[in-house]
Amino acid sequence: MQSPSRITPQLDIRQLGINLNHWYVVARSSEVQTQPLDVMLWEQPIVLYRDNSGTVHALEDRCPHRQVKLSHGCVKGELLECAYHGWQFTSSGECAAVPYLAANQKLPNCKIRSYPVKEQHGFIWLFPGNVEILHAMSLQPLGISEWENLNYIATVSTINCQAHYSFLIENLMDMYHGHLHQDWQAWTGAVLNDIQEDANRVDAHYQAQSYYKIDKIWSISQLFFPALRRLHPEALDVSYVYPHWVSTLGKDFKIYCLLCPIDRTATRAYLIHFTSLNAFWRLHKLPVWFRRLVKNSLFGSAQTLLDGLVRQDVQMIEEEQQAYLNHPERRGYELNRALVSVQRLMKNQAEQR
Repeated sequence: MQSPSRITPQLDIRQLGINLNHWYVVARSSEVQTQPLDVMLWEQPIVLYRDNSGTVHALEDRCPHRQVKLSHGCVKGELLECAYHGWQFTSSGECAAVPYLAANQKLPNCKIRSYPVKEQHGFIWLFPGNVEILHAMSLQPLGISEWENLNYIATVSTINCQAHYSFLIENLMDMYHGHLHQDWQAWTGAVLNDIQEDANRVDAHYQAQSYYKIDKIWSISQLFFPALRRLHPEALDVSYVYPHWVSTLGKDFKIYCLLCPIDRTATRAYLIHFTSLNAFWRLHKLPVWFRRLVKNSLFGSAQTLLDGLVRQDVQMIEEEQQAYLNHPERRGYELNRALVSVQRLMKNQAEQR
């Protein structure tokens, strides 16, 4: 039997920062409409807005005039206008207009920070780090090819937890916690077979018993009727692709968790669950417009299941955070060796910021 591995006091994961030189998800595309949206990414207040062409921009959420939030303002054409005095700013953060500027006055020479953003796969991705590194390394957001693929049905659940991001990542990488999800179970009996790691990711390969097998049209009903579920062995692979997480359960399910660490005691994330329709070969012969209709109409079909899993996980994660705050000197005992690799990756990445 493997002996317990005790986390050493020198490795205080719960105080780690993040490596800013990565793409993070700060909102769903549907959340950014005509009204500016305020978000927080690792203690950086940011305002997101769409200009009159629909393009999303991101600025530091601060008017340099009186330091109030620009997210209280509104969009005027391609400019973001402050609610307090009507100062207007370009997408690069420069002051473009002051409504009461006298004829003999120049525009104030002030500029706020702008952030690179991309709207991709239904989400707003933001790069908070060094722009020179971004361009030099041609860094790209995590690919989610299933989002547009007609053979995958998506469900999205938002995770808001009052806890350091490390607690969430450890929860996601530790498949032994399936014991928690008795009412919303997707797998059981996980056994860790192998771990692979490098400077940017950790891959943990489990063998588990899955409750679902989507191989016939009627079998989709398993998602809604627990009595129809039957256990069968499936590979369960989970990966921490810093700073995000990816999982596959057999050939039928793929899940992403896109991270937005807010601060040392708060994390937001977006959990995306994909159900595969690849087994339905007859469906593939139907017209593309009909398959797209099926994909769109079934969006969110696993919402009850996914939200149930999230509620149970968040409760445990927040209890872990509170226990740490109450007694930071206490160290837990860990039997899952995958988490040792995960913590090492977090620490190494945080040191690179």
